[in-house]
Amino acid sequence: MASDTVKLGDYLFTRLLQLGVTDIFGVPGDYNLRLLDYVVPAGLHWVGNCNELNAAYAADGYGRIKGLSALVTTFGVGELSAANGIAGAYGERSPVVHIVGTPPRPLQSTRALMHHTFSDGEYGRFSAMAIHITAAQTKVTDTTTAPDKIDWILQQALYHQRPVYIEIPDDMPDLPVSSANLKSSTIRVQSALSPPHESKVISRILERLYSAQRPFILVDGESRSLGILDQLDTLIQKTNWPTWTTVFGKGLVNESHPNVYGLYAAAFGDKPAQEYFEAADLILTFGPHYSDTNSYFWTTVPKDAVAISFKDDTIQIESDTYRDMSASSVLTKVLHSLDNTRTTQVTGPPKVEVTTSDIQDSDIIAQNNFYRLVNPIFRENDIVLAETGTASYGGRHCKLPPNSRFFTAVTWLSIGYMLPATLGAALAKRSLNQATGASNQTILITGEGSLQMTAQEISVMIKEKLNILIFIINNEGYTIERVIHGRKQAYNDVPFWRHTQALNYFGADEDQIANSVFTARTCGELQEVLKNERVHSGTGLRLVEVAMDREDVQGPLLYLLNKQIAEEKAAATS
Repeated sequence: MASDTVKLGDYLFTRLLQLGVTDIFGVPGDYNLRLLDYVVPAGLHWVGNCNELNAAYAADGYGRIKGLSALVTTFGVGELSAANGIAGAYGERSPVVHIVGTPPRPLQSTRALMHHTFSDGEYGRFSAMAIHITAAQTKVTDTTTAPDKIDWILQQALYHQRPVYIEIPDDMPDLPVSSANLKSSTIRVQSALSPPHESKVISRILERLYSAQRPFILVDGESRSLGILDQLDTLIQKTNWPTWTTVFGKGLVNESHPNVYGLYAAAFGDKPAQEYFEAADLILTFGPHYSDTNSYFWTTVPKDAVAISFKDDTIQIESDTYRDMSASSVLTKVLHSLDNTRTTQVTGPPKVEVTTSDIQDSDIIAQNNFYRLVNPIFRENDIVLAETGTASYGGRHCKLPPNSRFFTAVTWLSIGYMLPATLGAALAKRSLNQATGASNQTILITGEGSLQMTAQEISVMIKEKLNILIFIINNEGYTIERVIHGRKQAYNDVPFWRHTQALNYFGADEDQIANSVFTARTCGELQEVLKNERVHSGTGLRLVEVAMDREDVQGPLLYLLNKQIAEEKAAATS
């Protein structure tokens, strides 16, 4: 092969490696096998998941840590199995490159009735479906345009911070394409141009910063995709203004700063924080994501009269919306111009101190004590994940160490997502640690119902020798569904599993099985487990099963449960 060409498969995976992707998720299928031959030779690690849905979930978790991820599925049956995970990544802003191996071009052009199709000769149905859950789509059809198409689709993933979709026909991975782009250019997102009204916007923002007497900083989850986390840390330290996060924003702010309060939950949280929010004369909101579940039924959304919101390509100041704005550029310039002597020095509401002094050894494990007991084992650089359900409501109130990350259910709320996402996040962090020399562990808190959705990936965690600690909350079914409706209905039950035998079934060796499985029913038993070095500082995969009552909930879930009980009583007496 000429030195100015490279095989198409090698080009694709070399580009991904250049962008920091070191691990590829997916499942082999007959239309992607030739493409997969190029993963390892390109210097990438093939993970290999148990099914495509789990692969998409894992790629989502990886993308949130690394800034880009990729998975490979086969045409039709494979890509549709992954679609739910891709949709969730779209809804919650994770940049995943979904690579689909499709039937060879000659078969498509002759409309051959192939397997993995509807036997109607139509080969564009599945890519049409992808339009609704990806930010951009492309199909490689010839070797001349292939490099530019690949570069463009990767750029779109970086720009939109959402999934993208690319089809690679099975007859093309071995074909030579130009290698010129690999040698002459890197893929980057061009910085937004400054619009004519940028200086006016910056002036208005500075005026509001200087005039505010009761300011409130609220960091939401799309701040990550805006690329403004470093600037936010500077703003929080420079102003020393009281700062909270949303559920989606938790883990994006250093909670060890004295002016950072943690989660703002309106009426479902601390009363002093709610009073401060409602009386604030300036609320700076970064990366807003106003779904009902992220905003506590929209009660954390600030009123326009006091708000400045930094969004994707707009900045809203009170009722005025300025378009074609770069949040990163504007915030950088605001910080550069900010005169700290002109901003108010404000003291926020008193912080609520979390203690465990009221917990007795004989107490049964419950939502109101479990997270307080577990929180102290979290360390700097850890990744903590809390699955949809009771775990998502309890875990969000934990205090995080510096440089740690936190994922929990936000908007998509697909039960079972978090276990494969834990796999992806742990692999991403391992790759980053190899470059920095840091160490960490990844901690998952999940219910046993969620676990049953995607438990197969435990075997991949074991195979990959990842340092993961999983707490399984056994509350006899889908507790979150019970409190919404049908608290006594059998459809909210799940089959009984022996979780302590999971490592054996999923392939762990005898030594790991003997020292990596723990159970607790009381707070005293849990504290003894947490003292075990294998639990708080161990390596490999470890499981801790804890028992909780089937209707033990807190926060908004307790509100829903009490409402359901009241309705049942009213119906019984009518």
